[in-house]
Parts: sequence; structure tokens; C-alpha cells
Amino acid sequence: MKIAFLAPFYPYRGGIAQSSTALYKALESLAEVKAFNFSLQYPSLLFPGSSQFENAKDSNLKIDSVRCLNSINPLSYFTTANKIQGFQPDLLLTRYWMPFFAPSLGLVSKLVRKKGARVISITDNIIPHEHRMGDQVLTSFFLKQNDGFVTLSEAVKRDLLQFRPNAKVLFHPHPLYSHFGKKQEKAQARKLLQLPKERKIILFFGLIRAYKGLDTLLEAFGKLDASYHLLVAGEAYEDMEKYQALIAQNPNRDRVQMHNHYIAESEVPNYFSAADVCVLPYKTATQSGVTAISFHFDLPVIVTDVGGLKQMVGEFEGGGVVPPENPDQLAKRIQEYFHHNQQEQYSQAIQKNKKTYSWEHLAVELIRFSEGQAR
Repeated sequence: MKIAFLAPFYPYRGGIAQSSTALYKALESLAEVKAFNFSLQYPSLLFPGSSQFENAKDSNLKIDSVRCLNSINPLSYFTTANKIQGFQPDLLLTRYWMPFFAPSLGLVSKLVRKKGARVISITDNIIPHEHRMGDQVLTSFFLKQNDGFVTLSEAVKRDLLQFRPNAKVLFHPHPLYSHFGKKQEKAQARKLLQLPKERKIILFFGLIRAYKGLDTLLEAFGKLDASYHLLVAGEAYEDMEKYQALIAQNPNRDRVQMHNHYIAESEVPNYFSAADVCVLPYKTATQSGVTAISFHFDLPVIVTDVGGLKQMVGEFEGGGVVPPENPDQLAKRIQEYFHHNQQEQYSQAIQKNKKTYSWEHLAVELIRFSEGQAR
């Protein structure tokens, strides 16, 4: 089988590019795969972060790809389709995560599909976290160009079936990452990050956006005693003034440590090795790559009951679940986690269960699914 995989890859950074690379490498052993990449993903004016690109030192993510799709240049939609057709794929695999990309990915899919290739999209989100006018029209256009879909959470599958009730969908839990390397020794990781040796370290990791509920976690942290320390690691995609004000008002403000920048791949092991628990206080969600990273390092999580977070935690028996936007319940669950020494129990369960959730397993299931979508 020949597979054309159209998605963000290196040098683009972030969870979509990292997970696309992991899947690409898993597919390589099963099929002839060629990666097609963006030449321009987001215009600079629309990108809220400091950079769209990985650190050049993060070489684990490098694969050969054809950089051809400019998300805002319709001419490139046709040239990209031509390049893909030149490869003569049996399957075009795309990655869809927000309506902004519906015109580019949708038209390329439509053109390639007309030439006889099957088209399947891995849909990370159907309903975006931040809603904008026209989202439904754009999403509907994109979905019509596909023969089937892969979702990494049941929540996204439900959203997709609301748009297309008869859609053919493969659900596979979000695989765990392996390219981040091994867990580090805790004391050394804390030393590198200048964290206190004896405190209970709570980690909030990833891009800071309104829907991720950092404000809820800060309020909950203010209810904890002096034995706790909060480490917030990630680049802000919104104004930080709100959070700075919350920290200034927090009775535990001296024990809040902010690393407000994008965390390079090579630095990730230190954060998850230094922490005692990773907290995802999200207000809305589908699935989360942060949970997959945390479980890779055998680090338990405490998540809110939104989207597919509860499902993933339950499958791994890897942590606790609380209602969203409830600082009292979150603080109470954090205290219970440490009072009952649950880290070892949850870590052992994660180790036992995570072998099932590999990119290799997803690759096998995806190919089997695609073979059933012949037109």
C-alpha cells in the first residue's frame, strides 16, 4: 500500500506535528509512506505564540517531507494535490484539528479523491475550543471530502457523528509518546529546574489558553498548605495579565513557579520527572496529548470530567477525575492523592496498561480500517 500523509511535520512544533511524526514512523514498517507538509501553516498575524518552529536541536522529530501546502494560498492547494497524485497513493491520510484548515485540506482531499485514492482524516477536534463564525460550514465542507475518519477520543467521535451520522469512524485511544526519551532521576530533574527538593510538585504543562483552566488550578492551589509547590510550564497563547493578577492575590504565590515559554522536546523529560502529579484542569477538551506524555513517564494525572479525559484516565487507571471549574473539589482531590500516597499505585497501573496504546498498534488498525473503505 502507498500512503500519502498530509499533516504538519518538522520543522513545525507542537502536539499535532509530534504525533504525526510518531504515526508516520509506525506506518513506515507497514507501507510505502510519503510525508507532505505545510510550506506555511499559520500566517504570522494569526499565530499567537512566539514561533511555529521546533528548536533545531530536537532532531528526533526530523523526517523527510515535501513542504508544499500554504494554508492561505489557493494555488498551492492545486499544486499540493498534483504532487500527491504524482506519488499515486492508494490512501491519502490527513490531519484535521480546526476549521481554519478546512479550505486547504478539504480541497486537496477532494482533488486527490477524484483520482481514485481513498481519503481518511485523523480528526483531533470537530468542534473547536474557541468558536468562530463559519466554523460549522467549514467543518461540513471538509468532512464531505473523506471516505472515513480516525478519532483519538470517543468525545470527538460523538461530535463527528452529529455532523455526519453515517460516517465510517475508527476510534483508537491516543497512543503514548516514546520520542521524549526516558524518565530522569527526580532529584536531578528538580535541581535542573530549580525546584524545592522536598515539596509536593504539581505540574501544569502545555500551552496556556483560556479553556485549559489554569485560573481554576491557581484558585485550588491557594487552598493547599505550605508543603505544595506549583510548576506551570508552557507558552501563553493569551494575555498573561489575568494569571499574573491571580498569582499576586494567591496566598501561596511564593510557591508558584512560572516557566512561561514553549518547552522544547529535549527539556520535556525534566518536567515530568520532577513532578509528583500532572493536573489538567480543563474547562473543555476532546483528548489531550499532555495526558499521553504524562503516562509515557508513568506520571499520574488529575483531570476534569470533560471530553475524553476521564475515559483515558480510566483506561489506564492512571489518576483522578474532578468536575470542571470547581477549585474546591480540585484542591480536595489533590490532597487525597498525596494523603493516600496514590502515586505509586497509579504509576504501576500505567506501566501495566500502556503497552496496548502504541503508535504501532494504531498504524495496524488504521491500515486495516482503510482497506475496508475501498470505493
